[in-house]
Amino acid sequence: MKVLSIVGARPQFIKAAAVSRVLRAEPGVQEVLVHTGQHYDDNMSRVFFEELEIPEPDYHLGIGGGTHGQNTGRMLEAIERVLLKEQPDWVLVYGDTDSTLAGALAAVKLHIPVAHVEAGLRSFNRRMPEEINRVLTDHASDILFAPTETAVKNLRCEGIAEDKIYLVGDVMYDAALYYGAKAEVKSQLLKQLGLPPRGYILATVHRAENTDDPGRLRAILEALAEVHQEVPVVFPVHPRTRKRTEAFGLEGYLKKVLALEPVGYLDMVMLEKNACLIATDSGGVQKEAYFYRVPCVTLREETEWLELLESGWNRLASPRSKEAMMDAMIGCIGVQGNEVQLFGSGQAAQDIVTVILIRSHPKKVLKKIMRHPSNTKPR
Repeated sequence: MKVLSIVGARPQFIKAAAVSRVLRAEPGVQEVLVHTGQHYDDNMSRVFFEELEIPEPDYHLGIGGGTHGQNTGRMLEAIERVLLKEQPDWVLVYGDTDSTLAGALAAVKLHIPVAHVEAGLRSFNRRMPEEINRVLTDHASDILFAPTETAVKNLRCEGIAEDKIYLVGDVMYDAALYYGAKAEVKSQLLKQLGLPPRGYILATVHRAENTDDPGRLRAILEALAEVHQEVPVVFPVHPRTRKRTEAFGLEGYLKKVLALEPVGYLDMVMLEKNACLIATDSGGVQKEAYFYRVPCVTLREETEWLELLESGWNRLASPRSKEAMMDAMIGCIGVQGNEVQLFGSGQAAQDIVTVILIRSHPKKVLKKIMRHPSNTKPR
C-alpha cells in the first residue's frame, strides 16, 4: 500500500512526524512525502525536518510566498503531477493550510481517497482562510480523523457520513510526549538567553488577519512592548510578521521585546514548557501550551479549540485592543485550568494508521491486529 503525505507548514511537520514514524514501521506500507514549500525559511522547514527526524521529502515543490490563491493554485497543479506519477492508494493531509486544501482537491479530482488528520475544527469565522480550508477539506475527504468530541459533533452537524468519522485524539499530543524529553536534553536556548523557568512570556504571531492589518499588528506589538516592562517577552518572529512589521514601519517595537529569529522545534518546546504564559495566534501553540500546562492567551476574536477555553487553560483577547491583550496577559500569569484529558492518550498516530490499513485491507488487517480501534470510532 502506498500513502502519499502532504505537508507544508510547521504544525504539519510535527503531526506528520508522529504518523510517519508509525507508517514506516508497518510492513508493506510505502510512504511518499511531499513538501509543498509553504514554509520555505530554513528555520521554519529544514531545521524542523532534522529535529523531528522526518525523512527527507521525496518531492519538494518549492511553492510559497504568494497569496492564498496563488499558493493554492500552484500547489494544486504541482501535486496533481506527483499524484499522476506515484498513483498512491491514499493521500494524507494535515490541518488547515493552503497545502492541505490543494492536496485534498488534487486527490479527489483524480478519485484517490483522502484522509484528513485534525478534521472537524471550526472557529465559525469564514473570513479566516484556514476556516475555508478546513471545511472544504473535510467535505472532500473519505476518512476524517477528529482530535476531540467537539470536532466530531461539528462534522455530524454538517451532515458528514458517520462511517467516515473517527475520534482518534491529537497527533500533536503524541509528538509532545515523544519530543518533550528530547528537548530537555538537547536544547540549550534557555541557558544561552539567560531565561529562568517561569520567568518570561512567550509570544508568537503569524496569522494573516493579524499581520496584514496594520492596526491589529500595531496593537499587538504595543501590548507586547508594554508588558515586557513588567515581565520579559520572548518573541520568535515569523518571517511573515517581520516582513509586515517592516512594511508598516513598526520594526521599532521589536527592539522593545526580546525578538528572536525563528527557532527550531526542540528550542520552541523548551520555550513553551518553561514560560509563565504563552500569548499566540497559532492553533498549534495553543494546544502545546495546554500539553505543558502553561496558561495561554489567544490573540484572536475566536478559536477553533473551544475545549481549551472551557477548561480554563486558554483565554481570548481581541487583537484590536492593546488594553484587552495587556490585561489578559498580566491577569493570566499563574492561572491554572482544570485537570482534564482533552486530546486522547498519545496513541493517535497508531490509531490513524490502523484505520487506514483496515479501510484498505479489512480482512487481512483484522486477522493481524488484536482489536479494531473501537476507541477511535465515535459512539
